[in-house]
Amino acid sequence: MTIVRWDPFRDFGLTAPNAWMPPVDIYQTGDHELVLKAELPDMSRDDIDINIENFVLTIKGEKKVSTDVKEEQFHHAERRYGTFSRSFSLPQTVDSNRVSAEYKNGVLTVRLPLREEAKPRSIKVDVAA
Repeated sequence: MTIVRWDPFRDFGLTAPNAWMPPVDIYQTGDHELVLKAELPDMSRDDIDINIENFVLTIKGEKKVSTDVKEEQFHHAERRYGTFSRSFSLPQTVDSNRVSAEYKNGVLTVRLPLREEAKPRSIKVDVAA
């Protein structure tokens, strides 16, 4: 399980005003792979960078403000924009050569297959009479 640093002020909106951290879910599908899903709305594939080095997965990107609306035209703005970077420690059992990523409907899905030797297996024991 990955340890993520807890920020007690994040839920109260007391982080840096321009800080934007996309929400992420990480789960395991059976014994075959880990799946990471990140919400990255209104971004293009070119604005997202994924890197794996030394069993650390890093997702970087930039969510840009639409140029259709000027700042003085806003009445109210709650959505966050700017650059972000999220890093996650991966278990040694991940096969980093077979990692794949897909971006669809504002959700980035990264599939992290587990190595064959990491999957549980049953061994039959012969009993001598």
